[in-house]
Amino acid sequence: MFNPDNLVRNNIRNLKPYSSARDEFKGEANIFLDANENSLGSPLLKWYNRYPDPMQRKIKDKLSVIKQVPVDQIFLGNGSDEPIDLLFRCFCEPGVDEVIVFPPTYGMYEVSANINNVHLSKVPLTREFQLDLEALESSIKPNTKIIWICSPNNPSGNSLDRQDIEMVLNNFDGLVVVDEAYINFSRQKSFVGDLADYPNLVVLQTLSKAWGLAGLRMGMAFASKAIIEYLNKVKPPYNISEPVQELALKAFDEVGQVNDMILQLVASRKQMEDHLARASSVVRIFPSDANFLLVEFTDARGMYVYLVNKGIVVRDRSNVLLCENCLRITVGTELENQQLMQAIHSFQ
Repeated sequence: MFNPDNLVRNNIRNLKPYSSARDEFKGEANIFLDANENSLGSPLLKWYNRYPDPMQRKIKDKLSVIKQVPVDQIFLGNGSDEPIDLLFRCFCEPGVDEVIVFPPTYGMYEVSANINNVHLSKVPLTREFQLDLEALESSIKPNTKIIWICSPNNPSGNSLDRQDIEMVLNNFDGLVVVDEAYINFSRQKSFVGDLADYPNLVVLQTLSKAWGLAGLRMGMAFASKAIIEYLNKVKPPYNISEPVQELALKAFDEVGQVNDMILQLVASRKQMEDHLARASSVVRIFPSDANFLLVEFTDARGMYVYLVNKGIVVRDRSNVLLCENCLRITVGTELENQQLMQAIHSFQ
C-alpha cells in the first residue's frame, strides 16, 4: 500500500521544522509579547503589526465545509506554484529522481523541476490532447516520483479522460498530482472527492480562476493527512499574509456569486466559440472545459501582432507542441469579447 513516508526525501523526513511563536501558542490571549512585533501598531491598521495565523485555521474551517474535505487534508499556498514547488522539495531527490509531465501542459511543472534539479520526462499527449497510457507506462522508471496531470488542461482547455487518470492512480506507486485550476468551468467531477480511495493523490486548485482572486495569490492542495503534514513541515512559517487571509474569508461567504460568474463565463465561452467559428482566419476551435479557448488560425503570429497593435493581448502558443499556429484566448467581459471579435473579423 502507498505510504508517503517511503517516498519522501530522507532529509525532509528527519527535518525539524521552524517553530514560530504562533505555532507554539494554542488558545486565546489578549497580550502578545512573544514574536518581537511592533506593539504600537502600523501605518495601516492596528492588527497588521501582528503575524498572521501560520496554519490559516479559519480559512481551512470554511474551505472544509465548501469542499467537504477534512481540515488536516488541506494545504494553502502562495498560489498553486508554492505547493508545486514544495512537492518537488519534499519528494524528489535533486540530481537523482525524476517526474513525468504531458506536454502541452502548465509550464511551472518544468520550471520547478529545473529549479530543484529534478529530471523531467515528457510524454506528449495524443493529438486529441489525451493521455498516451502506453507511452507513459514505458516511461516510468524506479526513480520516477511524481506524475503531473493538468485537467482541464492548459493550454488545450479540455478535460483528460477520467478513467485514464484513475488507471494511473491505481498503477503508479508514486505521487499523482491532478491540477484542477479550471475545474469550476467543467462538468467533470473533481478528484477531491476521491482522496480516501487514492492515498497517492494530490489535487491542486486555486482562487485565481473561477473565484476571480488572482491578485490574492492563494492556491490549495488537497491530499492525505500524511502528505499535507510534509508540506506544512517545509513551507515558510507565515506563507499567507493577514490581508490575504481576511479577503479569502470574505470571499468564501459569496459562493453563490462565484457560481453565477461561472455560469456567465461558460455561456460567454460558448458565445465566443460561435463567433470565432464564423471568422475566415480561424481553422479550428478546440473543445474547452476552462475559461479560455485554444484556437488555430491560418496565421497565428500575424493575428497575435495584429491584436496587440489594437491593444488586445492574447497568448501565442504556436511554438508549443501540438499547438502549432494556435492562440489561447481568455473569455473576457462582454465588451472585451465584442472588441476581440470585431478585431478578428477585420483581420486580413
